[in-house]
Amino acid sequence: MARRRTAQPPAAQRRSTAEQLRWALAADVCALVRRSPGITRAQVARELRISTGTAADLVTKMRRAAVLTEGEPVPHGRGRPTSALTAHPRGPLIIAVEITATGWRMVSAGLDGRLTATVSAPHRGRGPDDVLAPIRRAVIAEANGRPGRVRAVSVAVAATVREGTVVQSSVLDWDQVSLTPLAVPDTALLVANDATCEALAESRRGASRGARSALHLTVLTGVGGGLVLNGAPVFGATGLAMEVGHLPLGDPKAVCDCGARGCWDTVLGTRPLAGRLRADDDSAAGVGAIIARGDPAHRPAIEAASASLGSGLAGLINVTDPDVVTLGGIGPLLRAHSPEAFEKALTNGLMRCLRGNRPRIVIGELGADAALVGAIEAALDEVASPAGLAAWATQGQSDR
Repeated sequence: MARRRTAQPPAAQRRSTAEQLRWALAADVCALVRRSPGITRAQVARELRISTGTAADLVTKMRRAAVLTEGEPVPHGRGRPTSALTAHPRGPLIIAVEITATGWRMVSAGLDGRLTATVSAPHRGRGPDDVLAPIRRAVIAEANGRPGRVRAVSVAVAATVREGTVVQSSVLDWDQVSLTPLAVPDTALLVANDATCEALAESRRGASRGARSALHLTVLTGVGGGLVLNGAPVFGATGLAMEVGHLPLGDPKAVCDCGARGCWDTVLGTRPLAGRLRADDDSAAGVGAIIARGDPAHRPAIEAASASLGSGLAGLINVTDPDVVTLGGIGPLLRAHSPEAFEKALTNGLMRCLRGNRPRIVIGELGADAALVGAIEAALDEVASPAGLAAWATQGQSDR
């Protein structure tokens, strides 16, 4: 009796599947290198539950593709010296830019996510051309200095962002401004709200690392927020989600720069607080210094701001149900210098079922770098994905 042969997929299909699996594993390795700086090949094998031989073969292929490399061996006790995995010196790069109310910063990072090559400057004017022209020169100079290596330009901006365009920014006084002047040819351009980037950074590398649901709230010129669920930021249908500064938690008679009335930004932020403190400097550093001094004459204004923070945060906790809340900007200072007002407002605003089991509220760990780290992470989700790594390898060493 003739034995029926089982149909085998064509050789090309088998090779394609093997390649996809290899780059999926490579993407997992890149994620581990970002999450655990100093990780070794042996530790990667344990984390991914693959054999040491498979790990060695994978790292060799990643090194040949200029994705990752291994540093100099470092002795550890009696065992053999081990080498940490790091970004390849000729590997893919991300350029990240942060645009704030007063200035901008630019950094670059490899697949390990480490920030390098910082450039910064204050704005010379308020118009889009005044702001974007010097940033574009810096971006182009960085890209030209690393030919063929820049895979994405990722921008965190103090603005409401929809599909890569600033639809409005109260602090910059912009409406419908495209950031395409910052694009590099044949390179992805990503644009996101700065608070969303901060939330992503804290959830990946900061104080809310490992949380399934992480809420971030920052108090700077106004109030910004972001929500990250299972490692992914919430953008909403068109990118406008978590514009918490425009919740109607302020004075109903006050007109916000966004055009709405009664926004939270009208009562909480360095700008309104500087007005109540009669301070000329409404920057975070200036207002923060006044709060830290603890002048009794300033106590009523600080208590009111702290109560507003606690009350608004309670509402956000009620509707988002986070595991962890991280605070940024002057938020931690307000809480620390007026804890009674903050706690009373928070407790009064929480649903009864949450009062005895509320989420942890902690200070963000990444400080002034949070938005840039988040912009890098957002770009690496594409550049260090299986498809992104495969595209880099296909490009070949000839272009680099």
